Amino acid sequence: MSASEKLPQFPKPYWREIELPAFEPLKEDLTVDVAIVGAGITGITAAYLLSKEGLKVALIEADRVLNGTTGHTTAKLTAQHNIIYDEFINHFGEEKARLYYESHMSAIQFVENEVNEKGLDCDFSKQDAYIYATTEEYKKKLQTEMDAYLKLGIDGALKDTIPFNIPIKGALLMNNQAQYHPLKFLTSLLNEAVNSGCSVYEQTTATDIADDKTEPKVFVKGGHKVTCKHLIMASHFPFYDKFGLFFARMYADRSYAIAIKTDKEYPGGMYISADSPSRSIRSTPLNGETLWIIGGENHKTGQGINTMKHYEAVADFAFQTFGAKEIVYRWSAQDLVTLDKLPYIGPITEDRDKVLVATGYKKWGMTTGILAGHILRDYVLGKENPYKALYEPSRFQADPDLKSAVTTVGDIAKHFIKGKLEYTEKDTDDLQAGEGSVVMFNGKRAGAYKDENGKLFVVDTTCKHMGCECEWNAGEKTWDCPCHGSRYSFNGEVIEGPALSGLDLLEEQ
Repeated sequence: MSASEKLPQFPKPYWREIELPAFEPLKEDLTVDVAIVGAGITGITAAYLLSKEGLKVALIEADRVLNGTTGHTTAKLTAQHNIIYDEFINHFGEEKARLYYESHMSAIQFVENEVNEKGLDCDFSKQDAYIYATTEEYKKKLQTEMDAYLKLGIDGALKDTIPFNIPIKGALLMNNQAQYHPLKFLTSLLNEAVNSGCSVYEQTTATDIADDKTEPKVFVKGGHKVTCKHLIMASHFPFYDKFGLFFARMYADRSYAIAIKTDKEYPGGMYISADSPSRSIRSTPLNGETLWIIGGENHKTGQGINTMKHYEAVADFAFQTFGAKEIVYRWSAQDLVTLDKLPYIGPITEDRDKVLVATGYKKWGMTTGILAGHILRDYVLGKENPYKALYEPSRFQADPDLKSAVTTVGDIAKHFIKGKLEYTEKDTDDLQAGEGSVVMFNGKRAGAYKDENGKLFVVDTTCKHMGCECEWNAGEKTWDCPCHGSRYSFNGEVIEGPALSGLDLLEEQ
């Protein structure tokens, strides 16, 4: 049996084994101190911290709480974000690079403190983190990165081996990192926020805001509004992007993970490869067993090969390297990457300090989301925070922002034109059950999916954000935009922004 045949049919992270709290949709107009849009790690952390300060908080979620990117993580709590510190020193200077490290370590410490003080059962454990290199080129980069560690006072060391059957040239250790079960931890914070007076509304989609710079109003589907003193957009991609233009300052990147069972004993630690193809390795307890979480295969959303091939590559690696006996779960995540690789956390623009945003976490949302919750709290309370300036959304670094902007714009233009000119001879009659594809429908490009029962869904693949043509994602059964990362279900409903409205459904039969 091939690796692809051993993959579960439908994507599902193991986090989904726990029961999450449920909340009603918003059914009336509200007036609160703080409205938070997005009930993932940032939104829940901010709601918890602000509710504890006695503020009246409303948390609004378009889907279910903890059902977005936060629920599709590999759950590493680490400041070792691959090879970055030498680059940050060169671009931003030692002080800012050190602040970056310290800010993420403060997030890990917050989680550890909460776990210890409250006795939380969330599978928290301290782990060392490693970046390993399989080529001489990346071995030299690890040595340079170690020099950066020494300059910044980071607790680390170079190693010759890691405890797996992977031929490496070297590894870089960062001590005292951690891992946990994010949904267990965040559910605890959410429950405490509710007990402190926070109101939570699921199935409530924010669509627009009225910003008079003093009292923002959030409008939701169904006609209701939330009036507030501060608005926090923690919706992964900001649902409102009129002034920040974040779609032009970030790109969307996808990666893949599987959870496996093997007879081998996990040796401890968290591991990520420096070179390509990317690989991530860690373990987690589940129902008295140990699952190995194997990830990697990142690429820009809506671009590249059939996405099932990425799952298959990760699965092949797991079987060949770790003797996997069974693949229990598979899932993918979408992350947003900024031009200079630093997240955007703070006012949407310099002159709109009542509307706050947190986005662009790259692949490190477990620490960045916690960190963002604290920074946003301090913006709302008017408190000083040593990390505010580092992450201000209004910043602009001529190097590397200009180079990244040119590359990003060129890539978007290429895929916009390619999608408009694409022609296929395939039509809906050619589809097998469970297959989706770009097809010709009534003489025009369209997207079609035939489910396992033979039911057909045909959509206009033109993205509602800026008109790029979406591509089929076979691994998740979605339509993904290669320009700005919007994603839609097979029948056209919005899954990920920046798009706010769904693809046009042309036919359902």
